[in-house]
Amino acid sequence: MARRIEIVAAMIRDPGGRVLLVRKRGSEIFQQPGGKRDPDDLDDLHTLARELEEELGCAMRREGARLLGRFSAPAANEPGCVVEAVVYEVMVDGPCEARAEIETLCWVDPADPGDLPIARLSREQLLPLLA
Repeated sequence: MARRIEIVAAMIRDPGGRVLLVRKRGSEIFQQPGGKRDPDDLDDLHTLARELEEELGCAMRREGARLLGRFSAPAANEPGCVVEAVVYEVMVDGPCEARAEIETLCWVDPADPGDLPIARLSREQLLPLLA
């Protein structure tokens, strides 16, 4: 049985409707920003706000956050594992820039993300939600 990795992830759109994807240092795969809960995190949105500030240097707006659902797919960077993601569409204040373990970021059209190497969770389930 595959080991489960539980995360909270964000769908962030720019004014043109493109969706933010990030690539962690040492990986070739782009995915949604977010991460695992810390023991002191109060709830999913607290986790997401902390992760977005640490990894992208932006402030998440709690108001207007919309739960998109729970999704599952093979983990992009951990063979033999399954990622279980609670995903929210959120808005942020401030520019997003690569920080901490994030190597780079990009904005993609959810209806046509091109040939970027994108995690199955993002490509097959999350981007189509906003296409």
